[in-house]
Amino acid sequence: QLALVESGGGLVQPGGSLRLSCAASGDTLDYYAIGWFRQAPGKEREGVSCINSSDGTTHYADSVKGRFTISRDNAKNTVHLQMNNLKPEDTAVYYCAADALPLCADSSTWGSVAAYYKYWGQGTQVTVSP
Repeated sequence: QLALVESGGGLVQPGGSLRLSCAASGDTLDYYAIGWFRQAPGKEREGVSCINSSDGTTHYADSVKGRFTISRDNAKNTVHLQMNNLKPEDTAVYYCAADALPLCADSSTWGSVAAYYKYWGQGTQVTVSP
């Protein structure tokens, strides 16, 4: 049974950076598509980024392109989300999710398939404020 634990959230000023980590236990993350999602108070959950298992394909929400980078650290069985030039609108709880299906394969649907991810972490709070 795969288990995911996020870390790295916190309070940062606008323009600052954070690196979120999604550490896995119970199985190897290599075999899973990984998605990062976020949910701000009063808003719907939205897809931030994902990385495919087979070919490393990545996708990003338009709002974070050029600022966020998703990557795998296979040696540590971890996926990272490097977030640079953070903005107040990035404030949210960030969740990582994993599934054996290729949920990150389609550039037009990756952000809307959160419900299909089987495994979820507990979330980590990111607050961007002066």
